[in-house]
Amino acid sequence: MEPTLLKAMDITMHDTALLRLFQLISPSLPTGGFSYSQGIEWAVEAGWIQNRADLQHWLEDLLEHAMSRVDIPILRRMYAACEQGEKQALVHWSEQLLAWRETSELRLEEQNRGRALATLLRQMEVGRAADWHQSIALCQLAGYALAAVTWNIPVRQAAAGYVWSWLENQVLAGIKIIPLGQTAGQRILFDLAGRIPAVVARGLEFEEQDIGSAMPALALACCGHEMQYTRLYRS
Repeated sequence: MEPTLLKAMDITMHDTALLRLFQLISPSLPTGGFSYSQGIEWAVEAGWIQNRADLQHWLEDLLEHAMSRVDIPILRRMYAACEQGEKQALVHWSEQLLAWRETSELRLEEQNRGRALATLLRQMEVGRAADWHQSIALCQLAGYALAAVTWNIPVRQAAAGYVWSWLENQVLAGIKIIPLGQTAGQRILFDLAGRIPAVVARGLEFEEQDIGSAMPALALACCGHEMQYTRLYRS
């Protein structure tokens, strides 16, 4: 095969994987990410988050201490399990992820979005989605890992996309609840997006025994949100 044709095929495969990643992290993906504030709604009512700077500091802490120490290391292991066809390993890491969700609200979000993504992937006939339906329905990260492997999205790009999607949803929640202007929200996204590559790089290097984080403010905010009298977001 001629080198120019091989190069063209490489470009096409790369572009397709990138477009699949865009689809996977899109706010239009019907898994309900837009309906959860992960404690921000209560934190605003309690006065912990009152402006753009407060929201940016809150999200920066979660990037550094939750995403890099829990979600990304576990995504890496889920990705490997999907590559190797090891369903039990995927189940193991799903259970580990749920154990690190410190409140019933956070666990329910993970499970609800996991079931929605598993159903979507099965309907789209993505890879092992039908055979592994019960396993990937345990949490959203499991289905995300399976889709990334099936669509040949490199793990580093998949991790960066996952963090971006989480960050965008959280900023949108803050814009509505505080409230903030759209420009202020875009400034937060711009500032914190620059930290994503380093967060992903650290997370992918974590050894198994180092996985874990304590985020007491997040846990308290989610517990408060479960009993909040008026709220826009799901519990």
